[in-house]
Amino acid sequence: MNSAASAPADGPLARFALRSAAWAERWFPDAYVFAALGVVIVAVAALGFGATPTATASAFGDGYWSLIPFTMQMAFVVIGGYVVATAPAVARVIDALARVPRSGRGAICYVGLISMLTSLLSWGFSLVFGGLLVRALARRDDLDMDYRAAGAAAYLGLGAVWAMGLSSSAAQLQANPASMPPALLAITGVIPFSETILLWQSVVLTAVLIAVSLLICFVTAPRGASVRRARDFDGAEHFAVEEKNAATLPPRKRPGEWLEYSPLITLLLAAMSLGWLIVEFSGKPVVSAIANLNTYNFAFLTAGLLLHWRPRSFLNAVARAVPSTTGVLIQFPLYGGIASLLTAAKGSDGQTLAHHLSSVFVRVADTDTFTLVMGVYSAVLGFFVPSGGGKWIIEAPYVMQAANDLKVHLGWAVQVYNAAEALPNLINPFWMLPLLGVLGLKARDIVGFTFIQLLVHIPLVLGLLWLLGLTLSYHPPVMP
Repeated sequence: MNSAASAPADGPLARFALRSAAWAERWFPDAYVFAALGVVIVAVAALGFGATPTATASAFGDGYWSLIPFTMQMAFVVIGGYVVATAPAVARVIDALARVPRSGRGAICYVGLISMLTSLLSWGFSLVFGGLLVRALARRDDLDMDYRAAGAAAYLGLGAVWAMGLSSSAAQLQANPASMPPALLAITGVIPFSETILLWQSVVLTAVLIAVSLLICFVTAPRGASVRRARDFDGAEHFAVEEKNAATLPPRKRPGEWLEYSPLITLLLAAMSLGWLIVEFSGKPVVSAIANLNTYNFAFLTAGLLLHWRPRSFLNAVARAVPSTTGVLIQFPLYGGIASLLTAAKGSDGQTLAHHLSSVFVRVADTDTFTLVMGVYSAVLGFFVPSGGGKWIIEAPYVMQAANDLKVHLGWAVQVYNAAEALPNLINPFWMLPLLGVLGLKARDIVGFTFIQLLVHIPLVLGLLWLLGLTLSYHPPVMP
């Protein structure tokens, strides 16, 4: 370890990131308070547009439990990912990957790259795998890696590029007519992947975002005395002790426990589970099947059960994973209330706040400025309704009709939404919660670093969306 006198000095951007991190640690509220403030702000806005107190309260209460299926899906993303990643065979793979970096800065960029690449396939896997890779790297005493910056890098998949890949809810929805509301299908028709995520313009945008995000990781990574290790955070230190204690399975103590230590139950359950997965994947495209969160979680739990082999080992891993889901379980209902306030609390003119927001942005757009206006609108609404597919259903009828009227490439309009909606994720704790649970951190611990990413991404994303959009021409909707 270098002494403080000989430690390398942090560069200007690293110092700015550290000041941002210090500010966030001092002033950024807990993620629950952040969500509660969102409820208050949106409720006041609804009242300001003429919604009655009764309608506002009813909308909040009606929406409070609306995300329960998604909440449980997200909780199982964490549980399933943790169970798989802590299985002895997978843990060895993660440990092997963690031996690759040779410096703290390199480790942070390495985490960022893996997070972004895996998010293009599955944002859920990206969150959990990235978090567990950071924990494995943090166990290396020879690596001078800042735990906060590494956690922020693990979040870049969700904060930068996830919606530009197969994880894109909007692109998946538009490519599958059976999943679309009839009203939206009549406006947009079917838009295949070749017109959205597989456009060369989309590939260029994604590549630039990955490269720039990694550059920011490198120049903002703290060094020397500024580095804070995992042991400096109570939650992360708790996980380290827990992992040591969980390294070996305790011996069986009672005859009644023999099934818990036998692979028999595992094999029977796995056989039925694998049978269902075979039927599911044979009946639809692989991409469509794995994009379903229920299928994704089912596959991960099945894999976790097999990898742990004995039910007792599997159950011990689940028990260690459950505390990581606390933030998801208690905070997602507030976001369900926010979404309902935006879309169900009608003002004095009979219109909702979401409709007013859409109408304002659509009215000020023309053919040349549509991508910029839609990008800003998607980012703003995404701050309050951080749900990819659900938010797209809310705004798509308005913005896609406007795209048709203004003769804007419909597939690129979907990509504008995809790229812009990721922007608020960089500072919104909603999507951070599963990762924070794995890392044992608070949102305030990493948001100082993700804020720097946001400052760069806003002009970069909006500028590229406008510039690349100029290379595309309008095609009428293709009906199924």
